[in-house]
Amino acid sequence: MKVVDVKSRIEIIKVDSFGTLRIFFGIILTTLFIGCSGSTKKNIVEKQKIDKNVLFIIIDDLKPTLGTYGHALVKSPNIDKLATLGVQFNNAHCNFAVCGPSRSSFLTGIRPETLNILDNVTPLQSVLGDKITLPNLFKKNGFETIGLGKTFHDKTEEHEDMKAWDAYYKFETTEIGKTGERRNVTNGKLPWCYWQAAEGTDDDQEDGQIAKKAVEIIKTDREKPFFLAVGFKKPHDPFVAPKKYFDMYPLEDCDPIELPDSYKPPYEHSLSRWSKVFDKFDERDKREFLRSYYACTTFMDAQVGRLLDALEETGQLDNTLIVFFGDHGYHLGENKWWNKVTVYEQGTRAPFIMAGNAVGKKGVKSDAMFEFIDIYPTMAELMNLKDIPEYLQGESFASVVNNPEMPFKNEVYAVTKRGDMMGRMVKNKNWRYIEWDEGKKGFELYDQNKDPWEYNNLAENDEYKVIVDDLKKLLDKNSKSNIDGQR
Repeated sequence: MKVVDVKSRIEIIKVDSFGTLRIFFGIILTTLFIGCSGSTKKNIVEKQKIDKNVLFIIIDDLKPTLGTYGHALVKSPNIDKLATLGVQFNNAHCNFAVCGPSRSSFLTGIRPETLNILDNVTPLQSVLGDKITLPNLFKKNGFETIGLGKTFHDKTEEHEDMKAWDAYYKFETTEIGKTGERRNVTNGKLPWCYWQAAEGTDDDQEDGQIAKKAVEIIKTDREKPFFLAVGFKKPHDPFVAPKKYFDMYPLEDCDPIELPDSYKPPYEHSLSRWSKVFDKFDERDKREFLRSYYACTTFMDAQVGRLLDALEETGQLDNTLIVFFGDHGYHLGENKWWNKVTVYEQGTRAPFIMAGNAVGKKGVKSDAMFEFIDIYPTMAELMNLKDIPEYLQGESFASVVNNPEMPFKNEVYAVTKRGDMMGRMVKNKNWRYIEWDEGKKGFELYDQNKDPWEYNNLAENDEYKVIVDDLKKLLDKNSKSNIDGQR
């Protein structure tokens, strides 16, 4: 285990729910309560409750392959349980379907193209300046901030915001955890694209050790409220998990998606450079890829269960805001693709669940659409944080957390890159529009209701010219606001 100690002096900010208005409104509240029934009084008190702690769980490369999201095969009992404790959001979208840009964006509340992190190479520290990241804001508000595993894109400290943490822990797979049956499904052409049914226990893997440390932290008495960020690395490739999780998924049950016979991506650059390798997948390759992704997902789910159990055992399940989500989506054969880095639905959409006192109703599902840049301002509002940066480009959906039936955004945006070429996307309830190099290298339009898998590009059909023009205007307006944000 590698421990990074970043202790610093913190001023504890104590918040009184009623503040200085307690005495002023005392007589008025007393008068109102005289005519209230017991149940009404209880509801008023409950609305005043806020959460003490935060458990912020980021999952690497997780798409909605979960039981609670309707997947018939994947076993995810712990995440399914979490959904019954809060709100499951069905329309959450990242702003760049790659780890580094996505994480840098939602942890700063700034769009990737404004922040200017558009790959996994550019370090956060090269552009961060005096900007305040989400964990740093919690730290400035008196929380003990602890990071575990992969939160920012953790290649080096230059990719992190170390000043945001009171302590940060990283882990390594044990020697026995590196052994076990293994196969590269691309015959070595893509070194990362292998699965391994590992020997040893959960704790011989990084995620198991992350969960173990998180449990220890949760069970330790502390003077301050905590902001605990837990970054689990699976189901990110390489697809390594203890063998018992692979045994849960017989190959014959892992059926690949069936694509239309005539389907092909509209442009070569609609996908990334690996598409020709994926085109050579045979039936065995596809089934093994699916099995390994499912196995890693269930392995990760077991680690989430350990955290929830620790909160429950210590009586903190009722005073902790839990935020669980994948850092972006992922393709498992859809659009003839087996990875991320797209601006299609499978690339941008990720699971997102929130539980805690801020949640108005438990065990409900919301179709409200939002972007990951909205996470920062939402959490800041829910936890009554002070000195929220004015430059944030996201909007708070705290009102939706309290009332999940409410709508939120009418459209969401995402970008990607192909070398020097930008791909930009805008999606609303009915349409997804994509353009490459501002339309010079092509554009795509998909009917989200009739063609949810996005196989039929309608962009060059004259019948949809008005729709294309309207969506292009939205993209241009959003692009201009991002340019202005860089000034």
